[in-house]
Parts: sequence; structure tokens; C-alpha cells
Amino acid sequence: MRRRQPRTEPATRERPRQQSLEVGDDGWLAGVRRLPSPNCDGRPTGTTIDTVIVHHISLPPERFHGDAVERLFTNTLDHAAHPWFERLRGVRVSAHLLVRRHGGVVQFVSCDQRAWHAGQSQLLGRERCNDFSIGIELEGSSLRPFTASQYRRLEALLGALARRYPLTLIAGHSDVAPGRKEDPGPLFDWQALAPILRATGIRRPY
Repeated sequence: MRRRQPRTEPATRERPRQQSLEVGDDGWLAGVRRLPSPNCDGRPTGTTIDTVIVHHISLPPERFHGDAVERLFTNTLDHAAHPWFERLRGVRVSAHLLVRRHGGVVQFVSCDQRAWHAGQSQLLGRERCNDFSIGIELEGSSLRPFTASQYRRLEALLGALARRYPLTLIAGHSDVAPGRKEDPGPLFDWQALAPILRATGIRRPY
């Protein structure tokens, strides 16, 4: 009679490590999807890029995973596709980076250039935050927590950006445009970024 071999449990599968992110000399990140936006221009001569501004976005509101945000930032949004889109007709905006709910990243503008993300804004007495900041949009809203994948990817992005630019500050859109904007909202966990902020010397001045 053949002896039955003891059953062995499969080895625990490790979570795959995220690919290290690096910003090239042209301001584009290697290894992320590129979707160039026309909604950008050059920064003022001599500008120091020292700030990251965090936003959230979903189009239509509370709808995730579609391509409406990408289309908005590239001026290809079909305004007839949803009633809410009609109010965006003629809007020309962009961000440098979008972090999707699953942690995927899309880059729309070279970080060397000025994306149109903050609008009328001021940070510690400096106006026109688009001039000196990098805008990162998180796919989300003020009504839902952001995902663990988004925090991990945001941490990796901050590390990569800090290696390329002399970053010292990070703020929410609501910090630089109070009363006009509310993102990234009350459910954004700033404390989750504490380790990377300590490692890079970036601080939130609020």
C-alpha cells in the first residue's frame, strides 16, 4: 500500500515590489504611461520647483476607472457623454501626474514645465502656485478613503521627485486655494506620508 505523502502548503507569495521611479532630465518619469497634455507652458525663468500640490478628481463625480479625466486633461472630453460634463466645456486644465485607484500612474506634463492645476492660489505669501509646484491628482473624492495602492505610489513619486528637484513643501489644493477648493479632502491621510516626508525633508506648512 502506497503511503500518502503529507500535504504541503504552497509558499506564501510575496507582494511584487513596485518598480523604482526616476525622473529623467526632461522631467518625464520612466516606466509610467505618458499622455501629453496641451494645457501647459514654460515656467518663469529662474523658478525653483520646490512644492508638490495634492489634488483629487473624479469624472463624473464619484465615478472612477473611466477615461474622462484623461480626456479632460487632453481637451478631448465628449461633453455630451454625461450631463455633468457640460459645465466643463471650454475648461483647459491639467496636472503633471494622475494616480489611479489601483496605483497606476499617468503623466500629462513634464515636471520641468508648468501644468495648469492650482488656478488662483497662494502658498506662504507666494501667489501663482503653478509657477513653482508639481501637481499630483489622486483619483478619488472627499467622500471616500484613498486606496493603499495610491498611498504607496504617491510615496514612491515623492521620493523620485525629491531626487530630481529641491522640494521642501507639500500642500493640498485646499491649502493654497481655501474656500475655493476642498481637495484632497478630510479623508486624505497626511500621516501616511510621514515616513517619506521625513526621509526627503519635505514638510507640510499647516
